[in-house]
This record gives sequence, structure tokens and C-alpha cells, in this order.
Amino acid sequence: MSLSVGIVGLPNVGKSTIFNALTRAQNAESANYPFCTIEPNKAIAPVPDERLLKLSDLAKPQKIIHTTVDFTDIAGLVKGASQGEGLGNKFLSNIRETQAILHVVRCFENNDVVHVSGSVDPLRDIETIETELILADIQTLENRVDRLEKQLKGDKTLKPQIDAGKALLDHLGKGEPAASFPGRDEPAAEALRKEVRLLTDKRLIYCANVDEAGLAEDNEHAAKVRALAEQRGAEFVKVAAKVEEELIGLSDAEAREFLESYGAVESGLGQIIRTGYHALGLISFFTVGPKEVRAWTVQAGAKAPQAAGVIHTDFERGFIRAEVIAYADYVKHGTEAACRAVGALRTEGKEYVVKDGDVMHFLFNV
Repeated sequence: MSLSVGIVGLPNVGKSTIFNALTRAQNAESANYPFCTIEPNKAIAPVPDERLLKLSDLAKPQKIIHTTVDFTDIAGLVKGASQGEGLGNKFLSNIRETQAILHVVRCFENNDVVHVSGSVDPLRDIETIETELILADIQTLENRVDRLEKQLKGDKTLKPQIDAGKALLDHLGKGEPAASFPGRDEPAAEALRKEVRLLTDKRLIYCANVDEAGLAEDNEHAAKVRALAEQRGAEFVKVAAKVEEELIGLSDAEAREFLESYGAVESGLGQIIRTGYHALGLISFFTVGPKEVRAWTVQAGAKAPQAAGVIHTDFERGFIRAEVIAYADYVKHGTEAACRAVGALRTEGKEYVVKDGDVMHFLFNV
């Protein structure tokens, strides 16, 4: 299981620059004109985790394997995208399978960087993008409801889904996202939502792209986006795309020093992943051995057999028990053997709820 994030925004707001910086590779063309991203860009980036590096220092494995985050960057959306304007709408299907959406908003003034609307106004830009996402969802849902109605004669059990779909269409038609639909968790609506995977039903992270001066303290534009995120219960991160580009190729120590010079303490990648994990309720556990030290991602609240299944389905099917060491205990005592000797290694059964940072070893039989 990995975190997957779709990146959206108006053309020329810094999406591709941020994508390049986040993935530490120039996989996306970045240029000072709209629609420079023609095809959707996809990349897999390792999740930075100091705990994984610390465990590796102690265990001295042959290799270190990070858990990953999948990024998909699509062409910029413009007003009228749902009617075929611009290039972005044709690629919206590429982010339907992602778990979260990173909405990049331009929050800096620079006369040398063209804005598709002629001026910087983050709240206007957000409204434009969110309207297009809603309109795209309406198209998707109308198509699905039409198909269900054609099947209704042969299967009367589809009626609740049709009713839920029409109620959700009415909600979307009022300009409201699927995430705020009052009946979203009712069985029929939930089944429909899982099938159509609406864009406005995903967890949203607003990403204010600021200039260097805006990193230490919110400028007027970023403050508006932060306030909107708080009002809507959405996540917010602040990134300076140009600063992120400068981090490429720096060591961890050099990157920290560089960020601190701008009044920042964490990279854009770190912010986005930490925020994404929080928004989606994800945690990490570790496996430690001489061959590899590895991080794994599970849903918060997952029990030991489910965590075992992330490694291999056979582990979950034949789960017997798990040996668990809290991360702090492993670091304190230095080795699994030392943890076992002082009683810091626990044996847990099928009902054990995995904690963030657990070091785990699974016993199974198939």
C-alpha cells in the first residue's frame, strides 16, 4: 500500500516545477507558458523517514527500502475544461484512482511569470479548478446513473443506488463537492462512490506555491488559502517551488541548512507526505533484518494480520502471531536480541492494533 497523490491546478502555477522537485528528477517539462505538460507525468518517490535511517544505522542491513508515494501530474485545467477547453480535462481520468488531490495554487507576484487569468487571485483560481472538478464528476455520475436505470428492469436491487446517485447529482449541481454530501456514508451511496471514484470525494490538500520570502511568513495570498483550508476542514501546505528545485542533489544536512536560511524546517516533499498520511489516516511500521530494513504503510487501526498481508497475502492467511518492538525501545536497546533480553519484545495476536513506528516480525503457517 502506498500513498497516491494527483496534482491539479491552473496552467503555469508551478505544478510541474513542484512535481520535478518532489520526485527529485526532471521528468516533467517546466516552461513559462500554459499547457507545457501535455501528457500526464507519473513518478514514484521514496517517503523520507528519519526512523528508517536510524534503524538502518543500528541494523547495518544490505539495503534500505523506503515506502513510496505515487505522484501523477496532469495538464493544467482552465475554465471550461469540462466542455473541452484546454488540455487538462482529458487527463482527469488519470487521477481518479489516486487517494488524495494536491491542488497547487499560485501565491506569489512575478510579472515575468505569465498567469493564465492575467492576475494573481488564489481564491478565484481555486473556484475555477473546483468548479471544473465538480462538472467532471457530474458527467461521470450522470453516465453511471443512466447505465443503472437501463439495468433496473432486470435488477430491482439497483433502485437504492439510482436514488443515491440522483441525490448526489443534485448536491453536485449546487456547486458542492461530493465529500460534503450528507448521505455519503449510507450503504447505497457508499457503494456508488467507491465504484465511480469521484474527484471531489477525495481528500484535498491545498498547496500554496509562494516565493522565497513567503516561506517564513504567509504572504497575503497564502493567508487566504490557509484560511479557506481551515474553513473547509482541508489540509494546507506551503511550498516554494524554486527553493525545492534548489534542494535537488543536496545532502540531508545541506538541505536542512538551506531550508533554515529561508525560515523553513521541512521540505515540500516532507510536508506533502506528512500531510497526506494524516489526511488519509496512514501510518508506517518497519521490518528489520540483516538483508534489509524496510518501511511499510498501513491504515491506522489495522490489526497485525492486515499488516502482515501488506508484505504478502500468505502472511495474513496463515498468520500465527507477531513479535513487536516499539521504535523507541529498539533505538534505546540497539538490537532485537537486546530488546528480547529486557522484555521489550512483545508477542501479539490477531487482535493487536499496529502502532505507528512498530518494528514487527510475523510468524505464519500456510
